[in-house]
Amino acid sequence: MRAVITVIGKDTVGILAKVSTFCAEHDVNVVDVSQTILQDMFCMIMLVDTAEMKLEFTDFSDQLKAYGEERNLKIHVMHEDIFNSMHRI
Repeated sequence: MRAVITVIGKDTVGILAKVSTFCAEHDVNVVDVSQTILQDMFCMIMLVDTAEMKLEFTDFSDQLKAYGEERNLKIHVMHEDIFNSMHRI
């Protein structure tokens, strides 16, 4: 199972590393990453594989959201099936 993680916040050193480390600590593999800086805002989209994750998906999503809030980042996790359904017309 895969998921899409979005991260938005003021650009600071190590955002990619911190979010990737959080994922690795929960057995979530980063498959692909796209990131950019828009003026002083950091924007990232990650495609991750959650097949080996030990947590329930909602617990992982809630924990990553809280992790982001502690660091002044807006982090959202969406299951790939929901993402695909939203973008299918």
